[in-house]
Amino acid sequence: MKAYEIGPQKGLGSLRAVQRPLPVPGPGEALLRLRAACLNHRDLLVLQGRYGPLRPDQRIPLSDGVGEVIALGASCGDLRLGQRVICPHFVSWIDGDFNPDIFGADLGTSLDGWAAEAVLVPAAALVVVPDGLSDAQAAPLCAAGLTAWHALVDVGRVKAGDLVLTLGTGGVSILALQLAKLKGARVAITSSSDAKLERARELGADLTVNYRTHPDWAANLLRLSDGQGADVILETGGLATLPASIDAAAPNARIAIIGALGGRRAARLPNFTTLVLKNLTVKGITSGSRAMLAQLVQAAASHGLQPVIDREFGFDAVAAAYAHLRSAKHFGKVLIRAR
Repeated sequence: MKAYEIGPQKGLGSLRAVQRPLPVPGPGEALLRLRAACLNHRDLLVLQGRYGPLRPDQRIPLSDGVGEVIALGASCGDLRLGQRVICPHFVSWIDGDFNPDIFGADLGTSLDGWAAEAVLVPAAALVVVPDGLSDAQAAPLCAAGLTAWHALVDVGRVKAGDLVLTLGTGGVSILALQLAKLKGARVAITSSSDAKLERARELGADLTVNYRTHPDWAANLLRLSDGQGADVILETGGLATLPASIDAAAPNARIAIIGALGGRRAARLPNFTTLVLKNLTVKGITSGSRAMLAQLVQAAASHGLQPVIDREFGFDAVAAAYAHLRSAKHFGKVLIRAR
């Protein structure tokens, strides 16, 4: 089978196409034929050697994907050949609270991921994709969608009428916008591009802020929300934007830290006391469990969720897909179709 390896992790040039034998599933394992996969920001970091320790050169990347069951080992429960399935990239996190041990079984970093014509995964981690969801609807749910769901539902306890703030227009942020609207919430979103903000409004965003036009975007959001602020915040910028997110938060808001796309420009929180004065909850998010993913799949099928696909690439153009993601011109997800 054809697959891609991360190589020496010195940048996009490290990605290499290889031929490998087709894996054979053992007890409790399922072999899936790739149907579609999606890229995430962490996939770029892995290729750059900036996502934790360096990985073996032979590691196959990608954490988001949908596949068709083509072989099963013993003891795989009710799974059947031909079913379309997805799974969380932390394949050992089936249910319950987070445990750091899950990092030892992470598709695309500590285990081979979806950038191959076939992928081997634990059967217990799989969620069957309903017929009503296409491959393009299902593939983005595993990592980006699951992270947004964890932040909004499990941590944010989002409800109708809440104001959700999500930063930027990448895959997690746009899926958070769509999921929050499904829950009846209002949504505020930031970007440096007026064109992208216009697209966000077309998806239902209620408040939009261009952080280049309004460098003090937190103050602008407070003005737009009549001084109330955001009840749930998906913090993708990390230390660079967390102070502004705290300023933009409503009393008793829940802030889910899910990334550090803004770098590390802030060495400290100048408004640390505000955390106490507003009684804020700040929690780190590491994607989610299979149980959360099953809930998300059910919600996506019930509401006909259509994740935004910015651009599709063929399986022979995985390097081009990475380059497009790195350009930061995307709005939503970058999808790779199997041949």
